[in-house]
Amino acid sequence: MKRIDTIAGLRASLDAARAEGRSVGFVPTMGYLHEGHVSLMRAARRDTDVVVSSVFVNPLQFAANEDLDDYPRDLERDSELATAAGVDVLFVPSTTEMYPDDHPIATTVTVTGASEGFEGASRPSHFAGVATVVAKLFSIVGPCAAYFGEKDFQQLSVVRRMVADLSMPVEVVGCETVREPDGLAMSSRNAYLTEAQRAAAPVVSRALRTAADAIRAGETDPSAVRRVMADIVAADTGPETDSELDYADVVDAVSFATPDPLAGDLRLLIAVRFASTRLIDNVGVTAPVAPTRGS
Repeated sequence: MKRIDTIAGLRASLDAARAEGRSVGFVPTMGYLHEGHVSLMRAARRDTDVVVSSVFVNPLQFAANEDLDDYPRDLERDSELATAAGVDVLFVPSTTEMYPDDHPIATTVTVTGASEGFEGASRPSHFAGVATVVAKLFSIVGPCAAYFGEKDFQQLSVVRRMVADLSMPVEVVGCETVREPDGLAMSSRNAYLTEAQRAAAPVVSRALRTAADAIRAGETDPSAVRRVMADIVAADTGPETDSELDYADVVDAVSFATPDPLAGDLRLLIAVRFASTRLIDNVGVTAPVAPTRGS
């Protein structure tokens, strides 16, 4: 595996590969890799000829009160995992390589609609930072298939809309969330949880599964579905976890609006805060078709 730390170097390497007729798969990450990231790399390895992954902790998507300085980093371990997953090129730019001190960034990308509400409401500057750095990375990498996990479903929706609106030569591939044996979605932020918080954290996925079962059983009232999730989180977390439900909702999987009554392909979304650590998760569910009158 090659490690490249300059924009010019990565562009030259990938342009040469495409000139030979080889396809490029791209997995952008902020590092501190886990099995979820590795599963994206394996998917890219399966589908494309040259696999590139980036490790860049993007300051634009952190608010002033968030954990940029404390965000976990372990580049050597990341390199080992990427190599084992079949990555050909690891792009590890410095902050000044991406955002030079003598040329402060004056252009940002905002995706309206998909970025509003939920994570957009809880972290107002987050998605502009995500969209801007992903657009920059797509510009650097060039035509490719780009792989994202469904755990950050709103982020995936933002990226898909940006690519469609701006006619970027990128195929966005969403991949299923990878989970721990107890159902907790894998995330770099899980490392911040205390022992008690980690023991309670599977309540997040449990609330989603229970709400999905309610929809499959015929529940069509979005308020009732929200209550199912909120009640489970309240019942299954204690004061020792310092936990608080941020949001729990059900939306149309494409528009992010909430149909009432619930119908079609839906996405259940949830965020729970354990002290300063926010865990997000989601699952997809299709509401059963109501029988027509007289059937």
